[in-house]
Amino acid sequence: MDAVTKRANKIKIRTIIENLEKRNMKGYSCQDAAEAKELALSLIGEDDVVAWGGSVTVEQIGIRSELKNVIDRDAAPPEDFIKVRREALLSDVFLTSTNAITMDGELVNIDGMGNRVAAMCFGPGKVIVIAGANKIVQDEEAAIARIKTDACPPNCVRLLKKTPCAQTGKCGDCKIPGQTICSYTVTTRFSSLPDRIHVILVNENLGF
Repeated sequence: MDAVTKRANKIKIRTIIENLEKRNMKGYSCQDAAEAKELALSLIGEDDVVAWGGSVTVEQIGIRSELKNVIDRDAAPPEDFIKVRREALLSDVFLTSTNAITMDGELVNIDGMGNRVAAMCFGPGKVIVIAGANKIVQDEEAAIARIKTDACPPNCVRLLKKTPCAQTGKCGDCKIPGQTICSYTVTTRFSSLPDRIHVILVNENLGF
C-alpha cells in the first residue's frame, strides 16, 4: 500500500471511528497488524475465556498463539463441530473480523452457519472486531457487493467449497447444503450495550 493511500485511509478511519461512537461502539486506529494485536490483547482480561470465528484476519495478526483460556473451534473433533460453536456464544471475549465496514460505521457480514454473526449480536460479553482498510466501503449496498465479489469467492476456495463462486469468482446465488456460505446477512448498525463491541481498524490490507 503506497503512502498516499495510507494517508487517505487514515482520514477514512478517523471518520468511521467518529461514526462508531454514535452507534455505541468503540473504534480504534492502528497502523499495522502488530499494533492491532497488542491493542486487542490489552482489551482481553487475564482470566477471560476467548473464542473466535473463522477469520483470516485474526489468523494473520498472530493473536491466537498469545491466548491461554480459549475455546478452540479448530482443535475440536468433527463430532463436536456444533457443540464448540455453541460454547463460543458464552465466552467472555469473541474475536472476529467483519466482511465490510461502511463509512457511517455499520458492520456488514455474510455468514454460513450463523455462529459468527450470532456471537457479534448476542452472547459474549465483549466482541473485538479487527478489520483492514480493504474492508472499508461507502454504504451497505457497496458492502454487500464487496462481500459477494471479494470475500465469499476466496473464502469458498480456502474452505474447499463446491460453490459456483469458487469456480467462476462470481456469486451464483447458490443454495447447496454443506457448501453455501451465504446463509445469513447481518448489518450491525448499533450496539444496545455500551463497551461491548470494539472495532480495531488497521491501515493495511488484511483478510478477504
